[in-house]
Amino acid sequence: MNALDNTKIQNDEIALGLLLETLAGAAESPLVFHYDGRPIKAGYHVTEVKAGQFAALDCGANPESWAEIFVQLWDVDGDDRAHMPAGKFSAIIRKVSDHVQLDGSAKLTFEVSDGVRPMQLYRASLPRLRDDALHVQLVPRPASCKPRDRWLAEEKRTSAACCGPATSKSACCP
Repeated sequence: MNALDNTKIQNDEIALGLLLETLAGAAESPLVFHYDGRPIKAGYHVTEVKAGQFAALDCGANPESWAEIFVQLWDVDGDDRAHMPAGKFSAIIRKVSDHVQLDGSAKLTFEVSDGVRPMQLYRASLPRLRDDALHVQLVPRPASCKPRDRWLAEEKRTSAACCGPATSKSACCP
């Protein structure tokens, strides 16, 4: 049995390639991540970047496989430092890519901790330029049931195709 490609299920998050492409347009702008309702502290560090290839069996006994990149952020004060420029963040990722193969289309996960609380997993939204800074909203990455996610996505597609303006509603919609 072939492994399923789940990269299209989570369409409310971005991959590393899109993040870097967006940052390139504002390399000098401060990069401010937001999580748990607040911005990351100005002294934050990128402490680790890791890439993984995963193979698993989901709760429906479907084989799964995906590539994922983890960017670990340490949320600490930086004395009198400003937020890291977007170009510096991109340079860190480029340096990692000199030693570790990074797939720009891989699922992107941020691991964030202040060094006291446990690390939490987040997915990233598209950066937004506001107040001369790039802001990236990090949203907690919840657990999910992949067979249910696929079923819901298919139901949504079927409903949209069936009841869209191009077809007769009487033919397929209740």
